[in-house]
Amino acid sequence: MKIATWNVNSIRTRQQIVVDWLSQNSVDVLCLQETKVIDQDFPRLAFEQLGYHLYISGQKAYNGVAIFSRTPLTEVSSGFSPILGDIVAEFDLQKRVITGVIADIRVVNLYVPNGSAVGSEKYQYKLAWLKLLGEYLATLQDKETREICICGDFNIALEDRDIYNPKGKENHIMSSPTEREALREVLAIGFQDVFRKFNSETGHYSWWDYRAAGFVRNRGWRIDHHYLTQKLYKQAINCKIDLEPRKLDKPSDHAPVILEF
Repeated sequence: MKIATWNVNSIRTRQQIVVDWLSQNSVDVLCLQETKVIDQDFPRLAFEQLGYHLYISGQKAYNGVAIFSRTPLTEVSSGFSPILGDIVAEFDLQKRVITGVIADIRVVNLYVPNGSAVGSEKYQYKLAWLKLLGEYLATLQDKETREICICGDFNIALEDRDIYNPKGKENHIMSSPTEREALREVLAIGFQDVFRKFNSETGHYSWWDYRAAGFVRNRGWRIDHHYLTQKLYKQAINCKIDLEPRKLDKPSDHAPVILEF
């Protein structure tokens, strides 16, 4: 089984890029972030013609997540509320969470808030969101015996080796100690970074700023992740970042990351 995650930075803008990529990379599940379109305007047909079932949670111009699956998913839900209750409904106004079950694996697709700037109101929202994510995942674990794959754009480089030049990034959004610790607390309930099972060195990145020739100069950050529960982690046989779509004309600023069991 192959599960890929990709922040496409507008599915309508990158539709053909994603169609072409899926035609060449027949993954079983594709988790998308930043689809930036309301559900009724999602370009479904092109992907359904490739044989995928689509599960979508979107909003206009911002955020948005989707899961494409070769076989139908079960137990699909969007947002934190179906698991934690309506008390957290305000966090679901931004479409950032979607989950479903395939082959007895629960896939959780996430678009973690960026946070804008350290100390800002959006930064505090990001920290609150991550805390809620930990509660959401802990509740999922308590409710079922299935293994879980959480993936998506986490907007956090967890370690210095995940950044092309970590010097001076201590107070930078996506690498501040508080953000990193908030994510570590989420992972501590039983998730491991599967990319690092196969790639221990620096120089592997999944996002490059459009500005200052970031991709050409490989001035990247690894912020797109797959985190797995123990059994799945042991079953994983590969996890790689596909740089090819980032080389295309008008690409997303992120590259897809492919996990294989």
